[in-house]
Amino acid sequence: MKVRVFVMLKDGVLDPQGEAVRHALGALGFDGVEGVRQGKVIELDLAEGTTTETVTEMCEKLLANTVIESYRIEGL
Repeated sequence: MKVRVFVMLKDGVLDPQGEAVRHALGALGFDGVEGVRQGKVIELDLAEGTTTETVTEMCEKLLANTVIESYRIEGL
């Protein structure tokens, strides 16, 4: 089964990559972009029967830095 984990910086944490993208979009003439937050998507191909608790543990231990990032799991 495929599971996706979406990881984003928490609100209030500076996002220099997002700011660079926002600036570049403005330089390309896209003036309406007021903010950009950049994150990552991790797709896992898991054995049937893998529990939500197991995927949550993966996120907490490795996939997300929970001090500065939040995550959302889809597909379970």
